[in-house]
Amino acid sequence: MTVSRYLREPQRVAGVTAQRIDAALALTGYTPNKHAGMLASGRSSVVAAIIPNIASATFAETVQGLTDILQPRGMELLLASTNYSVEREEEQMRAVLGWSPSALVVTGRRHTDAALAMMRQAQADGVPVLEMWDHDPADRSFVQVGFSHQAVGTMMAAHMLQQGHRDFGYVDSGVREDFRAHERAQAFVATITAAGARVRVCEAPRIEPMAAGRAAFTAMQKAGLPGAIAFASDNFAAGAYLGAIEAQIDVPRELALLGFGDFPISRQLPGGISTVSVSPYAIGQVCARQLLATWAALSEGRTPSRRHRVVAPKIVARRSSQGRGSPFNPP
Repeated sequence: MTVSRYLREPQRVAGVTAQRIDAALALTGYTPNKHAGMLASGRSSVVAAIIPNIASATFAETVQGLTDILQPRGMELLLASTNYSVEREEEQMRAVLGWSPSALVVTGRRHTDAALAMMRQAQADGVPVLEMWDHDPADRSFVQVGFSHQAVGTMMAAHMLQQGHRDFGYVDSGVREDFRAHERAQAFVATITAAGARVRVCEAPRIEPMAAGRAAFTAMQKAGLPGAIAFASDNFAAGAYLGAIEAQIDVPRELALLGFGDFPISRQLPGGISTVSVSPYAIGQVCARQLLATWAALSEGRTPSRRHRVVAPKIVARRSSQGRGSPFNPP
């Protein structure tokens, strides 16, 4: 019984006993039979997580946040990457739910009708379903952990307007189903237009992200550079920054830049690229803690909380968005 408890909930076993069990497992090469465990409990020790891009540093940090909370509780991630395709997400959801996961975590709130039906059925069957990286207070179908991308687009526009800029560009994602990026772009444009300023939008080509940022910068340069450009991601902004350096355009005196994501590259370029910090690791941790609370409530016969969890983004102002003639005071 103690060994079984250790394999399921290692934190509940005393340290000395846990060491003895570890030694025995290592000596014998024993691995638990997960299929037998599933037959006994009806659930696996797996949490299924579906993300848009497994190569993205942003989503990698979220996955790490999930893992760091869940793994000590004996849970492991079953990970799938959609490459921003809702049709692919539907296929992957059908596959991972076939493994009877203990929870399903998906990215965003836009899904195919079939995927939504599977999510509703899973939730009705007692499987917690979370939507991460998004937040719409009017949508109460599933618990959401994240933030409003429309609010972020408005916040980005307000920051640039406060710096005194009146002529803008926006480099949006070239991925049709990157709905969250498009929501930020739409809100940015709406806020700039409402302020009576100028803005034009271009889509980044679907190539390596920093190269895409360079290409977008070159396209805007040919048409006449605006005074400020905001970007769907820091990688786009970094590529444009390097393009500006090569073109001997002074950032920010001749061209202000604002990214999204607070990637490491945005902190390393000279003066830094202003950006929006969205705490991807924290989003993963909050998702994991929400799952732990939900499982605890279900095991005790209580109704789990359906409250959304907002992880609030913030502007990180660096030199690249400094207003003309204003002193730069780094945070």
